[in-house]
Amino acid sequence: MPNSPAAPSILQFPDHAELAVRMLRSADALHGLSQEEARAVVAHARLMRFRPGQVIVQEGDQVNASYMVLMLHGEATVESMVASRTDPVVISVLQPGQLIGEIALLDGGARVASCVASTAVIGAGLSRRALQRMQREEPDVAAKLMYVLGQRMAARLREAARQQRIYAQLVRAMQQEIDVLGQQLQQVMDGAAVRQGRPGSQPEF
Repeated sequence: MPNSPAAPSILQFPDHAELAVRMLRSADALHGLSQEEARAVVAHARLMRFRPGQVIVQEGDQVNASYMVLMLHGEATVESMVASRTDPVVISVLQPGQLIGEIALLDGGARVASCVASTAVIGAGLSRRALQRMQREEPDVAAKLMYVLGQRMAARLREAARQQRIYAQLVRAMQQEIDVLGQQLQQVMDGAAVRQGRPGSQPEF
């Protein structure tokens, strides 16, 4: 976790800790947790601060991949590199109450996208090590946390599949429109060729 030696327990900041409990149970985060479960999770979190422009997580990073951050204050962008571009593409904008890096918390895998602080950001960070400690000390809470994280990821996968189907339908509709326009253009060119006494020619696309 970035700044981990210096990152203090969020319990040292009661206002931030209470905010983290409320936001962790919000619809944008993990609303399947009870109040008591959210408090138990937050008790293992650390307060994290990021400057504007500072990278919160880096795409492809596996060394610093084992933590997630609950946004408490500020705004951040999720970005990803595309082979045909030199600048990253902004995928989404994150607001307070949203999570960063929950997949890596579970599997410790490389980050699939970057997240950069647009403004000063304050967050509650939960490391994979803290999750493992929770599994030993509070296995029921850890199991519930992993369950609701799994539910969240399943919902995101379903939404991604839905958007992919919509995209495929749009592509098919656009191709049909292009085909119709091509046929109309061919008819116009054939008619012009007949009027000029020449055989029809193929349009160039």
